[in-house]
Amino acid sequence: MKGAHQPSSGFPRWLLTSTRWILSLAVLALLIHFFPLATLRDAISKIPPARFLIVLVLYLCAHGVGVLKWRMAVNAAGAELDLATSAQCYFGGLFGTLFLPSIIGGDVVRLAVGLRKSPRPAAVLAGNLADRFLDVAAQAGLVLLGLFLLPASLPPSWREKALGYASVLGVGILVLGAASYFVYRATIGRSSWKLRRRIVRLRHALRSVKRRPLILIAGWLAGTTIQFTFLVLTALLAISCGLKLPLRVWLFVWPLAKLAAVLPLTQGGMGVREAALVALLVPFGAPGALVLAAGLVWEGVIIAGGLVSGGIALVLRQSSSSSNAGND
Repeated sequence: MKGAHQPSSGFPRWLLTSTRWILSLAVLALLIHFFPLATLRDAISKIPPARFLIVLVLYLCAHGVGVLKWRMAVNAAGAELDLATSAQCYFGGLFGTLFLPSIIGGDVVRLAVGLRKSPRPAAVLAGNLADRFLDVAAQAGLVLLGLFLLPASLPPSWREKALGYASVLGVGILVLGAASYFVYRATIGRSSWKLRRRIVRLRHALRSVKRRPLILIAGWLAGTTIQFTFLVLTALLAISCGLKLPLRVWLFVWPLAKLAAVLPLTQGGMGVREAALVALLVPFGAPGALVLAAGLVWEGVIIAGGLVSGGIALVLRQSSSSSNAGND
C-alpha cells in the first residue's frame, strides 16, 4: 500500500517543479522577444570560455566562504556541526535551488540534512534563520552604499519618489513584524505541548545567537564580502558583453535584483532576476539587450555552480557514509 501511494504524492511535486521551470523559460523568452536576438548573441559570444570558467571558480570559492559563515551561524546557536557536514548542507542547498522555488528554496535541502545530522535540530533552524538575516542585511548594506555614492547618477524621478518608497517599505516592515508577532502568539496559545516545546527550543537557540554579537558582526562582514564578490563578477561579465557602468550603479541595482528573485514565482528566481536587472539598469542609460545578455551569462554561472555543488555534496555524503561504515 505504501508503494501505491508514492506516485500520487510525487506527481504534484514533479508538476510544480515543471511549472516553475516553464514559467522561468517563459519569462526569459518574453525578455528575449523584446530585444534583438543578434545583439544578445553577439554580446554573449564576446565572453571567452576561459573567462567564464574563471568566474565560475571564483563564484564557488566565494561560496566556500559561505560554508564557513553558515557553519559559524548554526554552531553559534548550538548545532555542533563539523566542517564536512556543514559543506554538505550548504552545497546541497545550492544544488537544491535548481529544483525548488526562489533562491531560498535551497534552505529546505540545507535544513533536511542539518536537522538529521545535528543533535540540536532547533539550533540548525535558528542558525539558518540568522544566516539568512545576515545575507539580507549584507545586501541592504550594499544598496545603501550605492545610494550614498550615486545621488548624481540616480534618475530625477527616482530621487523624487525615493522618500515615498522608503516610507512605504518601512510601514510594510512594521506591519509585517506586528502581524508575525500576533500570529506567533496565536500559534503558541493554540498549539500542543509538543509544538510549544519545539518553539521554546527554537527561541532559546535564537537567543544563543543573539548573545554572540561578534559572531553576528563577523557573519555580516563575510556576507557582505560574498555578495560584493558576486556583484563584481557580474559587472566583469557585463563589461565583457560590452556593458560598462559605474560600480556605484551596480552597488545599488544588483542587490535589489537579487532580492526580487526571492519571490517564489519561478525556478530559483530565474527570469525574475533578469527582468529586475533590466528594469533597474535601463533608467541609468544601460542598453537593455546588453543587460539581459550579462544576466543570462550570470544565470549560466549560477546553474553551473549549482550542478558542481551537487557533485560536491554527493561526494561529501558518500565520504561521510564510508566513514560511518568504517567506524561500525
